Amino acid sequence: MSIRFLALLIFFWCGNVLHAQNLLPLIDSLTLDTMDGHTSLAAALKEPEKVVKLTLRKEKLSSFPAELWKFPNLQYLDLSRNSITEIPDSISYFKNLQVLKVSRNKLDFVPREIGDLAKLKILDLSQNELVAIPPQIGKLKNLTHLDLWDNNLSIFPEELKEIAGNLKVLDLRAILINKSTQERIRSLLPNTTIHMSPPCKCDQ
Repeated sequence: MSIRFLALLIFFWCGNVLHAQNLLPLIDSLTLDTMDGHTSLAAALKEPEKVVKLTLRKEKLSSFPAELWKFPNLQYLDLSRNSITEIPDSISYFKNLQVLKVSRNKLDFVPREIGDLAKLKILDLSQNELVAIPPQIGKLKNLTHLDLWDNNLSIFPEELKEIAGNLKVLDLRAILINKSTQERIRSLLPNTTIHMSPPCKCDQ
């Protein structure tokens, strides 16, 4: 192992340790939902370590802004109503993220790293172009609300059953799902309130 490579390993390890040590305590869901947050990157960047809630709706974004990774304590992120085409793999950086809203974008893919957001409670992916949900969705043990309304989904992983314990609401309206697949989804999540349109006469 070269000295340069070893130095890089130490650098990244130290960075991760410092990142973990500097995280602010989690805010309860009600407070997080009702509290005032930042609505512009410029204002948020003035004190990046204190940014907990950030809403950037209708900002004509085509990707996740690079500046987001300067906010290690982000717990609530709303990027709805933009033109974002992908969620980056590095989304796993936000260890304390509890709410992620990316509705009404142009997403057709969700990275497996979404499963690394262990604190996530609300995930809104509605009105995108998704065709599948990754199996890693099953790692989100704290997820209570999953909104997939109005996508092109045809693949629903068995791992959904892994989040049955806490998932309260799953929205699958405006998605073409046949009767047998609807029954299968309900069997995976027997205690979840699931909203679905009437079954289609289609193959899946």
